[in-house]
Amino acid sequence: MSKVSPLVDGLIEAMQCLPGVGPKSAQRMVLHLLERNRDGGIMLADIMAKAIEGVGKCKKCRIFTESEFCSICSNEKRDKSFICVVESVSDVFAIEQSNQFNGNYFILHGHLSPIDDIGPEELALDKLFNLAKSEEVKELILATNSTLEGETTSHYIYDYLKDLEDLKLTKLAQGVPLGGELEYVDRGTIMHAFSGRVELKDLSK
Repeated sequence: MSKVSPLVDGLIEAMQCLPGVGPKSAQRMVLHLLERNRDGGIMLADIMAKAIEGVGKCKKCRIFTESEFCSICSNEKRDKSFICVVESVSDVFAIEQSNQFNGNYFILHGHLSPIDDIGPEELALDKLFNLAKSEEVKELILATNSTLEGETTSHYIYDYLKDLEDLKLTKLAQGVPLGGELEYVDRGTIMHAFSGRVELKDLSK
């Protein structure tokens, strides 16, 4: 800390709540705003305060939105018979950039992790299961990350829904590396993974 200004020190410390931002990076950011871009700092503080106060979760898919239902769920041009289950909002961003999927989403905001006290309730799996049982949903695409926790979550969802006769359960196919996370996968790989997705019921035979 600088020990010169309590406000500067407080801002540097506050910046470190961001992922990947340590003391040095936080210090550079703060000094840049104070020395060269105070207008930008004011705009950042204003929009951040509004977002923290006004952004919640879509009642249907749980993506971040300031409305009751997000623009994806409200879009009549989206195919509501397809639901893609992902771990995070950043996964939705990655899939949308691929222009390969025109259905709806369900965001878990994490994965099953007993050691971290994250169970089905924390992921709102009851809401997902009710959504999957609705007549309009024909296919549930499990697009959790290719990590141990992601695979465990995917298998849990599959085991719960596998006996629904009118629901097709699929998983992204080749291209997504073992241990990989969707947000870091390139656009072309995501396109191939969607087009080549496999039905989980076939894998169980």
